[in-house]
Amino acid sequence: MEKVHETVLEIDLNALKHNFQYLKTQVKPTTKILAVVKAFAYGSDSVEIANFLETLNVDYFAVAYTNEGVALRDAGVKKPILVLHPQSINFKTLIERCLEPSLYSHFVLNKFMEVAEAEKQSNYPVHIKFNTGLNRLGFEPTDVSDVVSTLKKTDSIQAKSLFSHLAASEDFNEKTFTEKQINCFKIIAESFTESIGYKPMLHLCNTSGILNYPEAHFDMVRSGIGLYGFGNSDLEDQHFTPIASLKSIISQIHTIEKGESVGYNRKFIASKQTKTATIPIGHADGIGRQYGNGKGFVTINNQQASIIGNVCMDMIMIDISDIDCQEGDEVIIFGKNPTANDFAHTANSISYEIITAISHRVKRVFLK
Repeated sequence: MEKVHETVLEIDLNALKHNFQYLKTQVKPTTKILAVVKAFAYGSDSVEIANFLETLNVDYFAVAYTNEGVALRDAGVKKPILVLHPQSINFKTLIERCLEPSLYSHFVLNKFMEVAEAEKQSNYPVHIKFNTGLNRLGFEPTDVSDVVSTLKKTDSIQAKSLFSHLAASEDFNEKTFTEKQINCFKIIAESFTESIGYKPMLHLCNTSGILNYPEAHFDMVRSGIGLYGFGNSDLEDQHFTPIASLKSIISQIHTIEKGESVGYNRKFIASKQTKTATIPIGHADGIGRQYGNGKGFVTINNQQASIIGNVCMDMIMIDISDIDCQEGDEVIIFGKNPTANDFAHTANSISYEIITAISHRVKRVFLK
């Protein structure tokens, strides 16, 4: 692989294919797979990722907001797209672009029905979300009869699926809680199906749920972080390959004498003669200030170099005193080793946060 000459985020589509195929081995052939491509496909590129996953015959997509779904439709994505957090102001656009809303409260249910009826829709597919313990979005289990009663009043919409979201499926210390969520969802689904008179599709599991709770796969599973290369445990991480590698170069090398400072607010004071390198990436690119002052590190020629001083908007400075390198050499912030998880842990964060934070001004390069 060629060395980079500027700051880039390399996206390995072969790794994405590997992760998707591994997830398929964890579910029955009849179980559908929904790919979560919200937040710019976890910081990579939602259009490229969705188009590639369509070639792998993924069954469904999910985004957080309507405009994310519109971007996929504009790019020619044909598969069904679930909008997890639609707002009523976007309902007409959502219908025009054949997107499918998650309806999680009486307010959004009634508002969407109004728009669907005004747009003369018939059996428009909607997804009814129930809260089983995450306490974020969703009807309560006691709302089943009211939701069914409301749906029976109109022909404009139809419940294509029922779903909920697991709160701690990656944590076996919370196994009892997760099993309680699963049982709660089963009761909701049974009551809803019996009352409505038809069987909507059921889905509950996120990536960790897919791996840890096969009894809860139901008709479809949803994967986000797994597709992008993380299994939420050291054991499962061995089966996944991170798809994103953030790389940059050394812009300039300095020799700092004892007592001299580096960066804003003089947060680094050299205790001895120190060799530093400046890298063209900063908090405007997604590398937050929390990674400065010796917490985060980058890799040059397979050696780690600590980030020193405050992270700047467009640059970081690193200590290369013990590394043989030159201006123009490649710098790895994260990739397959060390991973985004490794980098994030230096600031008590998680892979989700760092990979979704990478700015759009960072050039994306796709390895096919």
